[in-house]
Amino acid sequence: MISIQNLKGLGLAAIILNFLCSTSSVIGAELDMEKSMPAPACSEGWIMDGTVTLYDKDTLFDRIDGESELYFPYGFDKLAYARYVNKQNPQVAIDADVYRMGSFLDAFGMFANYRKKEDADIALGAEGTVSTSQLFFYQDRFFVRLQATGTTSMNRDIFLSCARAISRNLPKTAGRPKELDLFMIPGVNKKSERYVAQSLLGYDFFHRGIIADATLNNALIQVFIVIEGSPEIARKTIEQYRVYLKTAGRETRQDEPHGLNFVEANDPLYGKVIVEQAGSYVIGAVRIADSNRTKQLLNELRRRIGRE
Repeated sequence: MISIQNLKGLGLAAIILNFLCSTSSVIGAELDMEKSMPAPACSEGWIMDGTVTLYDKDTLFDRIDGESELYFPYGFDKLAYARYVNKQNPQVAIDADVYRMGSFLDAFGMFANYRKKEDADIALGAEGTVSTSQLFFYQDRFFVRLQATGTTSMNRDIFLSCARAISRNLPKTAGRPKELDLFMIPGVNKKSERYVAQSLLGYDFFHRGIIADATLNNALIQVFIVIEGSPEIARKTIEQYRVYLKTAGRETRQDEPHGLNFVEANDPLYGKVIVEQAGSYVIGAVRIADSNRTKQLLNELRRRIGRE
């Protein structure tokens, strides 16, 4: 029979074991970040200069002063940084940064903040782009950024070789975040999607969501989804938008066609808008020129949400 004293001892041992396991997992996570960087080289002739440096929320500004605040809404946790120099010309180097973000969607959000439409797409991670001086891709919850230094133009094959070496050290993912598939609709411009982690369109009640450009009858509009946790929260969000419009002195059409929670109005910042509920999402469009064509696009977006 186990005595009370023994039970107390076992309880203390369990607490200590749990603490040690938690500590080990934190240390392991840091070691994993260090191991995201290939060593001793990322490509033939491109060797690591020194060791991997880790940054957290308190020290990120030491690495990217002036940009660090951009990362925090996207759940930034840790950054691993390494510099790879050319053995033949050490003045030419690649600065490699691997950011661990809050989620797969957060990693996309950072990627979308940096990619440019004119940059070439690359088949790396979930999605990637490359130019003569930079390469970006995201994979799982990691956002990867390579920057050429000491030169204005980097050989693309070298960039890709280093990026692939990093990719092999990261968790594997298939496809893009599922929310992006909702925008695979005729009229929505490719590579225009952006994930905004807080205050979509600058409105606090649109907590977080995705926005993309769309071209309808040669007119550019923006279509968006606000990601909410439940239909009840989505309905409350639309009600908050109605209150905002009323306070701003804007008339709204508030009927609910086909049972939808629906608002059509002239927004003080974005001109003509349509906003409606689609389950746990709020969907809408701003800067509308053609209401009928926009409603068709939103109908398709709503159908795609219904198929999730």
